[in-house]
Amino acid sequence: MTKAILLVGVGGQGTLLASRILSAGLVKAGYDLKMSEIHGMAQRGGSVITQIKYGEKVYAPLVGLGEADLLIAFEKIEALRWLPYLKDKGILLVNDLEIYPLPVLSGKEIYPQNVEDYLQDKVENFQLLRAHWLAGELGNYRVQNMIILAAGVKALGLENLNWPAILAAHLPANLLEINNRAWEIGLKGEGKNASKTC
Repeated sequence: MTKAILLVGVGGQGTLLASRILSAGLVKAGYDLKMSEIHGMAQRGGSVITQIKYGEKVYAPLVGLGEADLLIAFEKIEALRWLPYLKDKGILLVNDLEIYPLPVLSGKEIYPQNVEDYLQDKVENFQLLRAHWLAGELGNYRVQNMIILAAGVKALGLENLNWPAILAAHLPANLLEINNRAWEIGLKGEGKNASKTC
């Protein structure tokens, strides 16, 4: 049996790094794994998507509509964009953050209102995480990805792996302490301000 995960965000949010750390952990846990990255205009604020499948044997990385067991969205509009890929009873984790795309900034479009209310109505297993703001309190907004990823690891029941060693293998030594602190916040479930069942 395989499981499917989507990590979606905007360029610069650390989506790819989080995906690589998660993949390394899943491989350490003994799973076969396939991962695919899509990041066309990522450096200009475009979408970044990673698809991961893991299990005893995985033949292809792509996640189809209604197949994702876990959808991790680093930004709210990305959660809306990729929601059709989440399966019934799948888990949705969303960073409580709005990043306005160019059409919104130029006044041609309006950012969707009350996104979290819509998601909560649509998804039984939904968590809105204040990862961005908690990372700011730590002194570095860039570690929001570790808060979100740790929450995802907990949702998958993989928190007992040696994540400190995995983080150390992927992060510069001078950033390890703050990322470990962010990781602990995510594992403890701090910053959840919307949840129906998780």
